[in-house]
Amino acid sequence: MDLDGFPRQFARTRRFSLGVPRSFTVSPDGECVLFLRSASGTDPCGLLWLYGNGRERVLVGPGEGGGASAGVTEYAADREARTVAYVLDGSLWTVRTDGGAPRHLPVPGPVTDPRPSPDGTLVAYVTGGSLRVVRTDGTQDRPLAEPEGPDVTYGQADHVAALSIGRSRGHWWSPGSDALLVARVDTSAVERRYVGDPAEPGRPPRPVPYPAAGTPNAETSLHLVAVTGGRTPVRLPRTAHEEVTRHEEVTRHGGAGPRGGPSPRGEWSDPAFEYLVTADWQGARPVVGLRTRDQRTVWIVSVDPATGGVRLLSAETDDAWADLRPGTPLHTASGVPVLSCPRGDARGIRIGDVPSPDGLHVREVLGAVGERVLFTAGEEPTEVHVWSYEPGRGFTVLTRGPGVHTAAAGGGTVVLDSRTPDGHEVTVLRDGRPAGRIAVLAEEPLVAPRPVHLVLGRRELRARLHLPSWYEPGSGGLPVLLSPYSGPGLQVVTRARGWWTAVCQWFAEHGFAVLTADGRGTPGRGARWERAVLGDRLTPVLEDQVDALHAAAERYDGALDLGRVGIRGWSFGGYLAAGAVLRRPDVFHAAVAGAPPADRRLYDTYWEERFLGHPGALPGNYERSSLLRHAARPARPASPARPLMLVHGLADDNVLPAHTLRLSAALLAAGRPHTVLPLSGTGHLVAREGTADALLRLELDFLSKALGPRGPRPTRPLG
Repeated sequence: MDLDGFPRQFARTRRFSLGVPRSFTVSPDGECVLFLRSASGTDPCGLLWLYGNGRERVLVGPGEGGGASAGVTEYAADREARTVAYVLDGSLWTVRTDGGAPRHLPVPGPVTDPRPSPDGTLVAYVTGGSLRVVRTDGTQDRPLAEPEGPDVTYGQADHVAALSIGRSRGHWWSPGSDALLVARVDTSAVERRYVGDPAEPGRPPRPVPYPAAGTPNAETSLHLVAVTGGRTPVRLPRTAHEEVTRHEEVTRHGGAGPRGGPSPRGEWSDPAFEYLVTADWQGARPVVGLRTRDQRTVWIVSVDPATGGVRLLSAETDDAWADLRPGTPLHTASGVPVLSCPRGDARGIRIGDVPSPDGLHVREVLGAVGERVLFTAGEEPTEVHVWSYEPGRGFTVLTRGPGVHTAAAGGGTVVLDSRTPDGHEVTVLRDGRPAGRIAVLAEEPLVAPRPVHLVLGRRELRARLHLPSWYEPGSGGLPVLLSPYSGPGLQVVTRARGWWTAVCQWFAEHGFAVLTADGRGTPGRGARWERAVLGDRLTPVLEDQVDALHAAAERYDGALDLGRVGIRGWSFGGYLAAGAVLRRPDVFHAAVAGAPPADRRLYDTYWEERFLGHPGALPGNYERSSLLRHAARPARPASPARPLMLVHGLADDNVLPAHTLRLSAALLAAGRPHTVLPLSGTGHLVAREGTADALLRLELDFLSKALGPRGPRPTRPLG
């Protein structure tokens, strides 16, 4: 166990992500699997690989197609997975999976999101806000949709869609390869935020259209664009009150707030369909998912490709927010719809008329092969398994061992991507039987995680505890370090080994008892659990951290020193860490808060208004959830100032540096001492060597000094 070498390994491997296969595509006949992976656990150059007949081979290597330093970071294939399009250094390239060298297509750049037509004859791509198309032999390059002004783009997602909704695409081919469904985004009404680097005073700040809570969103419309020319606007409904043509079997679902009563967000509502959450063109008609500004209504509509008219297929309403499971809507080969469907408190799906089993929390619909539907789901929050549904066979779970599993499929082949307590493995199944493996080349951490999984307190909080490998029970209390995220959309307490478990163990080996708990608001435990943070994004989450701490200390009598408790976190976890020492200095004695969204009014519309409503109508929710009002209170004996280190990347365009600067100003005005660490040239993700490793060491030093001696040192070599 090499404690000194771990931080550099952590940075050099980019959080152990290099050498990990990802972005799997299985051909419809199941004969080949495409994926991305670098050549080793320290090589940052992404390569495009093909797996077939039990063997891997490189389709695009480091010296092919320009030899870009970052390599291939994304790709897309045609329907038969024969023609693949990708980008290197902003240039467009294609390669055939059945032979031949990569081909450079001489088109304007820089190119983003190239996508071959289903028949493999054309590639659509975006450059300079324009959607263009070119033949795969490099000829007949031409624009299909060009922006009418500097604030308009075609074929790409806006800021909120990409970062908060999870929709990264902005154009979709028709099955016949003769037209595309294209998103037009107009950001002229969106307020600008300016992200610069004070360390580079000669470089102007970069304007970012950023719709903060309560401000205008980008306007997104859809258009049907023919390859031969011509455009038909899609007549999307403007509000949830608008009358549209309804499919004769339209599905409606209703819901309620956390306890079946009125929404905690009060009277504010906005029925305008401002969010395009999903779109695709799998069959004869495009299918689109729309969400209202207040997020209480989701409509699924189909689009007539000839007229642009729409027909309502499904509608869901809820007093809190209407659900849409990732991967839905979907249709099987025969046209059977796969839609989100509440199953009591569980997040479920419905395949035609067949609902998913009671109590099963569906995470994502992965796709359909013929009439077979694959999805991920689980009953225990710390595990995610791959499930299958087939008419006549019903629901079947394909993975058994503990872990977080997902899959890709085509023909009779299923690629299982499994993260387990022992590591990461990718298994290729053929007709249900193991037929091979795709290698995971990530480095093994120099610190081996040793988590103990716990269920704590009256709310049965799922948690992990890391103790030093050298710790002997009864040898004294260890200072405690909480290392949570605990925000919506992400779990870190799972039966899977990840970079976060290695980092927790590294802190533990330096003499801390490290505890991580997923509290209310995190996914995987049903609608009521997720909605417990409506109206207040801090109090219930912080309560759960305190409860987990006390329950763990009681279970491990004498091992956890409650007189020396620290907390660290990033993004929402950083918000929680800062909130912990400001709200509960009686419990928490030091904190490291990275990129904390301290002022909820500064974060984006989609994420904040879901939980807190509109700040103009419900200002109390934002005041209650803001760290600034707590920072502005002077320290006093009953609420002493605790050591707090604020860290923020100055190039962060997700959680803007203004959050930390405003928090620091409020702390300073109240006479509360604190430390601010700005990271020049760093965005929201801290992965660069020389920064990520140094930050880990600085955190350790800060917390060690703040919490005092860390217990006995090992008397024998670690290992």
